[in-house]
Amino acid sequence: MAVIRQLPDGLVNQIAAGEVIERPASALRELVENALDASASKISITLRRGGIDELTVADDGHGMTPDDMLLAIQRHATSKLPHDNLNNIGSLGFRGEALPSIGAVSHLKLTSAMAGMPHAWRLEVNVGRFKSPEPAALQTGSLISVTQLFKSVPARLKFLKTDRTEQAQCVDVVKRLAMAWPFVAFQIINDGRNLLDLNATEPLIAQQNQSPENTARQHRLSAIIGRAFTDEAAIINAERDRIRLEGMIGLPTMNRPTPAQIYLFVNGRPIHDRSLLGAIRAGYGDTLPRGRHPMAALFLKVPTTDLDVNVHPAKAEVRFRDAAGVRSLLVGAIGAQLAADGVRTTLEGGTAALARFSGSAIRPSPATNSAPPLYTPYDFFPSASKRRIGEVWQSLLPQAPHLMGDEPPAASLAGPNEIATDESEMAAACKTLLGAAKAQLHKTYIVAETEDGLTIIDQHAAHERLVMERMKAALAEAGVSAQALLLPEIVELADDKREALLEMGETLSRLGLEIEGFGEGAVIVRTIPALLGNPDAKQLVGDIAEELVELGGSTSLEDRLNHVLATLSCYGSVRAGRVLNADEMNALLREMEITPRSGQCNHGRPTWIRLSLADIENLFGRR
Repeated sequence: MAVIRQLPDGLVNQIAAGEVIERPASALRELVENALDASASKISITLRRGGIDELTVADDGHGMTPDDMLLAIQRHATSKLPHDNLNNIGSLGFRGEALPSIGAVSHLKLTSAMAGMPHAWRLEVNVGRFKSPEPAALQTGSLISVTQLFKSVPARLKFLKTDRTEQAQCVDVVKRLAMAWPFVAFQIINDGRNLLDLNATEPLIAQQNQSPENTARQHRLSAIIGRAFTDEAAIINAERDRIRLEGMIGLPTMNRPTPAQIYLFVNGRPIHDRSLLGAIRAGYGDTLPRGRHPMAALFLKVPTTDLDVNVHPAKAEVRFRDAAGVRSLLVGAIGAQLAADGVRTTLEGGTAALARFSGSAIRPSPATNSAPPLYTPYDFFPSASKRRIGEVWQSLLPQAPHLMGDEPPAASLAGPNEIATDESEMAAACKTLLGAAKAQLHKTYIVAETEDGLTIIDQHAAHERLVMERMKAALAEAGVSAQALLLPEIVELADDKREALLEMGETLSRLGLEIEGFGEGAVIVRTIPALLGNPDAKQLVGDIAEELVELGGSTSLEDRLNHVLATLSCYGSVRAGRVLNADEMNALLREMEITPRSGQCNHGRPTWIRLSLADIENLFGRR
């Protein structure tokens, strides 16, 4: 019979290291977080073989005394919980496991000095064994060197990837922390090569009702992600119930095949949270192509009393007291900002076109598509022309009164643009964002002239989005029609899924899905949205329930309804191959300029691209 015994300290530290230190990047993250907690203004990192052979972190923080150093290498010794309160954690680290865990599986050298000390002190830890601190040379701050990582656990060493992969992981860890700490300088050198060099951002004046910190973050994001992102991204600034959300989101046409470029932070801490990723995706709604993900850098500021960061060994996840409120804030803020940006799209289409013409990548002028128009496009035209373009636009719409109603879209009622028929009106149309239509190419693409270039519009993609937005507005006003099932469907579910569904009953009912409890472990489905036709009710309810439990929210029903609307609008819109006259083309452009999300079609593709006059002149060697 096995005898219960207390494990030796060395083995306990190795077990803890297995939880906390997975690879060199894990150790690096812990050391950099300690430097940030020590109020460092500059952090320099040196790697050898991607941190496998050695990683060194130097900072100019407040440093430690010899006694502090001896305590720091003991398990669960920390300076970051002065009141022993886990419900109010404001630092990145708090467990006191980083240094003893690293020291248990490597050769660790810790050199540190506080302001006013005559000299620094060095403490060495070799696989858990250490000696008394010795005098050393160092200015204020700390320098920590880790060599022979996983020396005592060679099996873990075998599972490390190539030098380049481990290097990339280290750089990614530092970049994420640097995004959230713009006032700190970061440098990474690997095998003598400078991989990252970020200067501290000076305190800036707040802009557009943003905090100075978020303004500084935008400069840091530009240095890390690139200006292509920050020049075209939409700025997020929202607050609800003491939870603040700031950051930047890429336009829907700036999408990627994986969610790797979605960066999430809570109180300066980089996190990975599936439910928040789902909320971001839901905020984009039907503007993203299937299987594609947006680019975003979002920073949540939550009261520490409403946040539990002690739920993951590597501190990569957090738990919110009001998780539903956080997700709602994300979905609402992203959706509202994308709608406000209206017809904006990215430069990628124009850049690709120029590259094909010139044989090399040419970046268009940063001003291209950089902001929505500062005017109402139809203000350039007299009322008679406004009425005429409204009539032309109405003639383009599919005749489906039962879905869209008999009235023209709300934007048109506000006064759509006129059709440019003389020189003065043509000049006015050229001043609008999309310009004045000049030609139709291959019965598919509209070419329009603007004041400083030209735009190319995909007539089917553009009209598809306009029709869908009109249908969505009509459904929102009239509600989603429900059809009663001849034989109500009984769906058996686990208790947690059943309760989650019943809690969302009122919301689902507004979307046409009516469910009720049916004894223990089951619900009964009485109606489904009429637009869905004859779906598998069990699968639909099961998918919604699973999302509610796993992600804390569900978009399955909305996604299916939007998919139906997208299909209907696709078949009911102006098709490629249809010849349009000048009036019809200009009516389409003016309506695009005042319709939310018209920069991309229902499938997430851009509806238009723009070439500036400067870009065109470059192609012909005029510049």
